[in-house]
Amino acid sequence: MSRETISQSISIVHPISLSHGRNAEVWDTTGKRYIDFVGGIGVLNLGHCHPGVVAAIREQATKLTHYAFNAAPHTPYIELMERLTGFIPVDYPVSGMLTNSGAEAAENALKIVRGATGRTAVIAFDGAFHGRTLATLNLNGKVAPYKQKIGGLPGPVYHLPYPSADNGVSCAEALKAMDRLFSVEIDVNDVACFIIEPVQGEAGFLALDVEFAQALRRLCDEKNILLIADEIQSGFGRTGQRFAFSRLGIEPDLILLGKSIAGGMPLGAVVGRKALMDNLPKGGLGGTYSGNPIACAAALATLDAMTDEHVQAWGSQQEEAIVGRYEAWRSQHLSPYLGRLTGVGAMRGIELASADGTPAPQQLTQLLSLARDAGLLLMPSGKSRHIIRLLAPLTIEPAVLEEGLDILQACLKQLV
Repeated sequence: MSRETISQSISIVHPISLSHGRNAEVWDTTGKRYIDFVGGIGVLNLGHCHPGVVAAIREQATKLTHYAFNAAPHTPYIELMERLTGFIPVDYPVSGMLTNSGAEAAENALKIVRGATGRTAVIAFDGAFHGRTLATLNLNGKVAPYKQKIGGLPGPVYHLPYPSADNGVSCAEALKAMDRLFSVEIDVNDVACFIIEPVQGEAGFLALDVEFAQALRRLCDEKNILLIADEIQSGFGRTGQRFAFSRLGIEPDLILLGKSIAGGMPLGAVVGRKALMDNLPKGGLGGTYSGNPIACAAALATLDAMTDEHVQAWGSQQEEAIVGRYEAWRSQHLSPYLGRLTGVGAMRGIELASADGTPAPQQLTQLLSLARDAGLLLMPSGKSRHIIRLLAPLTIEPAVLEEGLDILQACLKQLV
């Protein structure tokens, strides 16, 4: 099958063509089976073709396939927002809007904070990833490949070090950098918002320092700055909690949602303090496809499955399996390239590095190929593309998870 009609600027991790999938397994067009530790890059926390999601899609497709909500409201959108705002673990009144994607959610959040504060400056973090649209590119804490050849980007945007035990940046170092920013680069009173991932995804599953998160919340309260939590990848049970910001002991003002919100259907959302979400003029928010009825139906089925009991059980099972295997591999000296285990809960990354800590991207490239040949799909991440992102569906059967970890173990042992 020719791919000449597809832009060559799209990077492909695995040069195969998939035909179908079921929970944590997929098959390519040759009939080869793979265990999927990519999960559509964090979209499939409920796995491929979850029965409840598929049933909801089928039923909705017989009723109403589309209507633009800003032209005439429809029931799935209204029901989803009622359920979704109740699913957000905060104490304040919540409202929101649906979007087509996480990047679109980030774009709309920027409009909301500008309208609410009258300010334009945004502070993001090194290693961040918030999307590929023009404004979100500037939020990303990495140039290659996202900002190359693009030229000037919407701003102003400033970046700070992201403090995490997973990257060696301390809370004190990040706060010192913040002090410098406000004394040298920009007046703190000109800042509209901070945008931060409770667990960075693209950077290699780095968990935010709790002390820093709480200091940041205090600063935002003191200076009337809004705090946006990007939960696009870390949300909907990925860490073993509904959302990763809960472990930080803070409440963001706005929360960005996407990826696993709708069981594989394209959907995103911005939710947060009702006064913020209502501050723009009528017509300031919306979109033709935002909140498509079929995507909303899939999201409602996703929320049905995402009970706290299920999320905690799935997260614990996956965390115990991954951490247990990793610790065994370290004690066995399985590979000279086996580096740190990053992340929190079931949102874990495995770093490949040389003995001196130097990133080993060549070995990760080798690992991707070895694992694919053996029937396991993996996803790279990290500044140097040297950290494996483990994104198996939370619903993966224990035997399939162990089979995937067996393959990973055998492939790690082969690295040279």
